[in-house]
Amino acid sequence: MRQTFSYRQKASQFLHILFPILVTQIALSAITFFDTNMSGKFGTDDLAGVAIGTSLWIPIQTGLSGILIGITPVVSHLIGSRKDSEVAPKVFQSLWMSLFLSLIVLILGGLVLSPILDFMNLEPQVRNIAFRFLTAIAFGVIPLFGYTVIRSCIDALGQTRISMLITLIALPVNVGLNYLLIFGHFGFPQLGGVGAGVASAITYWVIFAISLVFMYRFEPFRRLRMFRKFYIFSLRSFKELLKIGIPIGFSIFFETAVFSAVTLLMSRFDTVTIAAHQAAINFASTLYMIPLSICMSLTILVGFENGASRLRDARQYGVIGIGSAAVLSLLTALVLLFAGRHVAGLYSDDPAVISLIKHFLIYAIFFQISDAIATPTQGVLRGYKDVNPAFIICFVAYWVIGLPIGYALATYTDLGAYGYWIGLITGLALGAIMLLSRLVMVQRRYTREAGKAAL
Repeated sequence: MRQTFSYRQKASQFLHILFPILVTQIALSAITFFDTNMSGKFGTDDLAGVAIGTSLWIPIQTGLSGILIGITPVVSHLIGSRKDSEVAPKVFQSLWMSLFLSLIVLILGGLVLSPILDFMNLEPQVRNIAFRFLTAIAFGVIPLFGYTVIRSCIDALGQTRISMLITLIALPVNVGLNYLLIFGHFGFPQLGGVGAGVASAITYWVIFAISLVFMYRFEPFRRLRMFRKFYIFSLRSFKELLKIGIPIGFSIFFETAVFSAVTLLMSRFDTVTIAAHQAAINFASTLYMIPLSICMSLTILVGFENGASRLRDARQYGVIGIGSAAVLSLLTALVLLFAGRHVAGLYSDDPAVISLIKHFLIYAIFFQISDAIATPTQGVLRGYKDVNPAFIICFVAYWVIGLPIGYALATYTDLGAYGYWIGLITGLALGAIMLLSRLVMVQRRYTREAGKAAL
């Protein structure tokens, strides 16, 4: 990354950072997309089972990954303030943290998974597929969290094209393994939806191994002496990383978990409704990769400029990023509005499921517009290391307001399953407004403090 002096230069650098991140996020999302899509082609029970399994796994994965990506603003600040020698120790400590979190997930998952699935009162075949799918995913938890740390460091150094390359290698591996293991081609066992979990776990090991090779052998990571020295666990470093990572993780968890909570609450509806809802959420999540990628880019760029005390430049990057996300959200809204039936056909051949998916996608138009404001705004706030208020805002907007409204509408009105989507729209819209207000406050505070320091 380099210092920029005009909006044109900033837009160029923003796109240079953003495009590889966007491709990477879409490719990572495509792994879940193909898991869901190919399981649906195998059978409706498999689609529903993978839907339930994914709804339980994604909030845990994204929430804990959010803690680990707290290394991103740390590294970008160090690079911006020219403290390169401190990068390798911080990354190593973050890897220790990823191992610690992985073990917690595996232990707790082994204890609570069966009781949770039993409590949901699922159809036996759906419950069995969900359990076996999550058991298979468990074998990839350690490498997935390790890769999250390494990728965050790669991106914080502005080397987002390397992350893109690694993920683009992984995608055909995952799709190929899905083809073999879900459908049982070329003599492989026919595992149905469970095969998607096995394929994903293997894919996580592949991308972790490739990322380690890049970090050890290629520049600019060799210059930073990545993995040239072993660093023991440091409680002090853990506290510093957790201070930033936990609020980020919680804010991400609150947002992703509310979607999963809705899916779990929908278990009282029939299998067709569960399958259609999950398909619509899955496609909306794929579109969400656009504002999420902008969010990650802004964390890197704003963190870099803030580390160098260039507050005006940091503010300009925020304007470019949030404005771009808003415009792109209108374009994706047109896709959902005019191509909904074609999108639904990607997930199922069942006319009843296709019709229901199409209706859910209309509701998705509204909350993805709110995401286009809220998510990049969080990225800017993380670049300022202002992370605590965001997770409080997310909790209030999604869990105190959005989910209860959705439950009330779904339970006490004729809206049924659509009521949950209206609740999601309400929560996301309020969250966007509150986060944008917080950003204005933070930028004004930094401006005042800079003015006082100049006196």
